[in-house]
Order: sequence, then structure tokens, then C-alpha cells
Amino acid sequence: MALTRAYKETVVARIKRDREFARALFAEAVGALLEGETAEGLSMLRDLVHAKITFKELARQTGLGEKTLHRMLNRNGNPTARKLGVIVKSIAQGLNIKPRVETAVSR
Repeated sequence: MALTRAYKETVVARIKRDREFARALFAEAVGALLEGETAEGLSMLRDLVHAKITFKELARQTGLGEKTLHRMLNRNGNPTARKLGVIVKSIAQGLNIKPRVETAVSR
């Protein structure tokens, strides 16, 4: 389903004004990536970059080109695990998040 521009603008505006929303969206993005919902996870990361960091700053932090980052964080992007890790780490730092991993036993 195609998203309207107004929807994307609304999400970006909320990220800019609501720190807890931005942090929750980051957690959802990482969760989506880990669950194999790559398009959704990359889309959420892209929204976070647009609202909080900018692709220019992310490029500076990661050493990757802006166009490369745009392609990788596209819904159809296919970043390598290493590059995705660098991107996620930079976004987390931009949001002042220190990610931690917890495991749960499924029954």
C-alpha cells in the first residue's frame, strides 16, 4: 500500500517533537528488521534519519555516500549486515539511545 505524503510528513513531524515516539520507532524498526520485515524496518529508519539526523550527517558519521544511504534505506534497499549495523549504531547515537539486547525463551 502506498503511503501518502501527508502521512510521512506527519510521522517526521512527530519524530521531531516527541523524543519518546522517536525512541519507540527506533525500537520498532530494529524489531522489524530482526523479524524479517525488512521493508518496514528500513522505512522507519529512513523516517528517523529525515527527522533527526539528515542523510548528510549520517554519511559523515558512517563514511558512506548520501546516495548510497538513500538506496540502502529505501523500502527495497538491501544493505549488507555490516553497513546496516553501522547505520543503526549512528542513528541510535543521534537519538541518544544505547541499545541493549535481551533474550526471551519461547514456550
